[in-house]
Amino acid sequence: MAHYHKAGTIPYKRHTQFRKPDGSLYSEQLFSTEGFSNDYSILYHTYAPTLIVKCDDPIDVSPKIAEEKMLKHRSLEGFKVKPEADFLDSRKAVLVNNDCHIVLAAPQKSMTEYFYKNADSDELVFVHEGSGVLKTCYGELKFAYGDYLIIPRGCIYQIHFDRSENRLFIVESHSPIRYPKRYLSKYGQLMEHSPYCERDIRTPENLQTFDEKGDFVIKTKKQGFLYGIHYGTHPFDVIGWDGCCYPYAFSIRFRADYGACTPTATGTPDV
Repeated sequence: MAHYHKAGTIPYKRHTQFRKPDGSLYSEQLFSTEGFSNDYSILYHTYAPTLIVKCDDPIDVSPKIAEEKMLKHRSLEGFKVKPEADFLDSRKAVLVNNDCHIVLAAPQKSMTEYFYKNADSDELVFVHEGSGVLKTCYGELKFAYGDYLIIPRGCIYQIHFDRSENRLFIVESHSPIRYPKRYLSKYGQLMEHSPYCERDIRTPENLQTFDEKGDFVIKTKKQGFLYGIHYGTHPFDVIGWDGCCYPYAFSIRFRADYGACTPTATGTPDV
């Protein structure tokens, strides 16, 4: 994702003192999926994003391989995956390899008791059924049937659904999800022959700053284990941010309800 975006309040220059109304400093965080060598965003937190209170014992959530070496044809009836209340419990890996995990999910309830972070993989979430809001420290992304949600690894999020009937197709990509190079100019613009363009991309909106202290659980997946990490402050305490690394959405169909920048995309980024 190489298109610059900004939201909220940010200082005029990077890496300078940025003070709150009471004179204390905001905490600057550089977020990237590949360190300093690729696209990044800079976020300004009300509190330091490292205030960890405690960590729960890890839980093994690595997929169990039913059959590793075979040539037998299969017909996977994904819509028969049984719904489950919890978002993470509902996620069922059906195909896995060293590049990605293909996951099906039918969650019935919103994420309200915890936040989630996939520290291993970028996530591509396709909405087969349902609607709601993806909430992150970058802002919110509304979604409905036919939407793709692209969530970079390390991004803390919650998903709130409008109702209990939801079905998701999720790709956990161990390498970054990007636009195919054949669709990009040498300076990073999507070209005329691309099946989608910058107008189709929906960026986060409605940035809200949660200035709250307490016990906030971020369930973090790393190398097949799920860790319950307790933060002392709300993870969505960002006052502003800018950059080129953030979650975004686009749709496979015409969505007039999204206003002037109506998605018309017919393709997906490479995995």
